[in-house]
Amino acid sequence: MQKLMELLEEIRPDVDFQTETQLISGGVLSSIDMIAIIDAIQMELDVEIGPKYLTAENFNSAESIWKLITRLSE
Repeated sequence: MQKLMELLEEIRPDVDFQTETQLISGGVLSSIDMIAIIDAIQMELDVEIGPKYLTAENFNSAESIWKLITRLSE
């Protein structure tokens, strides 16, 4: 989770990823941000995120992103 937080904060240092729970549904992240986040996760954490996982539910918070990464890593 620490590595994910570092990646997220590097991409958007102005967002409080510790507490934000509406990254997508609240419009906090843009589509460009999402591309950067997905690319960083795939490169740095070696997790392939297919199109069917690109939902607000999976990306609305750092915790939900981490749960997705954990599921896909198994």
